[in-house]
Amino acid sequence: MNISLKTGRYDAVWRAAETYMRARKNDVHIPLSYAFARKLLEVYPEADEDIVSLAILLHDIGWWSIDATDIFEKGFGPNMMQSDVRFLHESEGVRLSREVLEQTGWPEHVIAAVGEIIDGHDTRPEPRHLNDRLVRDADKLWRFTVTGVSVACDWFKMNPHQYADRLEATGLQQLETDAGLKMATEELALTRQALLLHLI
Repeated sequence: MNISLKTGRYDAVWRAAETYMRARKNDVHIPLSYAFARKLLEVYPEADEDIVSLAILLHDIGWWSIDATDIFEKGFGPNMMQSDVRFLHESEGVRLSREVLEQTGWPEHVIAAVGEIIDGHDTRPEPRHLNDRLVRDADKLWRFTVTGVSVACDWFKMNPHQYADRLEATGLQQLETDAGLKMATEELALTRQALLLHLI
């Protein structure tokens, strides 16, 4: 199957999942993360394009099932990566991703592989394989953009400069691939420049 046909099938998945994108700014986060996933796939052609593309599109749709207050009070507080809502959004993401992928005609082996990545993409300490590594990096890379800093600084009750400093201190260390680290470093430099963070 050529890329244009595959991209059309990914578009169908995006449309089918659109209802679930309205939680936690996922209608912004996911397209930006998807774009990074496509860039990572160019660097790592041995990865499975379908699995990575579909997993990044669907990895956070489980937030739709969780109360918005709980998302921000429990999902962004102390020990946030091990909070109950983090595990719940993963299990709900697996459930909802199966519904979306069945609806859009993907085979069982793809559905299972996507679900395996979604289940634990935030809470699992180590990635299982290259596809998992690329999804985890694409999920994080949006944070380094102007949009990511602008959105996430409010979640963490910081100003943009503070959040950019946090990304530099701890966020860069979380990248799984050399390409992901390079993209994050370059993106953060552009963000600091765009937001005049050298001045304020």
